[in-house]
Amino acid sequence: MSKISNNSYSRDRAPDLHKAGVRTSLKRYWKKNVIFTLVLLAIWIAAGLGCGVLIADWLNLYKLPGTGFPLGFWFAHQGSIIVFVLVILAYCLLMNRLDTKHHNELKQLKSEEKS
Repeated sequence: MSKISNNSYSRDRAPDLHKAGVRTSLKRYWKKNVIFTLVLLAIWIAAGLGCGVLIADWLNLYKLPGTGFPLGFWFAHQGSIIVFVLVILAYCLLMNRLDTKHHNELKQLKSEEKS
């Protein structure tokens, strides 16, 4: 069995899912997770489909400074990929923060249970 750090729960120390406080915490965690996912997915769709396809003709009226490429062409070929990578980065940062908050909340519930 792999070594488990002091910050993570092992199977024998996992929170009791039958307790109301733990269930409430898990519901809040998954609700925020779904909200993060939907918002970031909407941003990716807006950049990839919106800027690269739907409004590309309007964006092509403008040139990317220093290159001469039409902005719609750039979004269709490069911009949507860059936005996708930024969306992944944002998701990782948001989920790390949410995981830390959720873990601390579970630790607090566990310590209140022992008291």
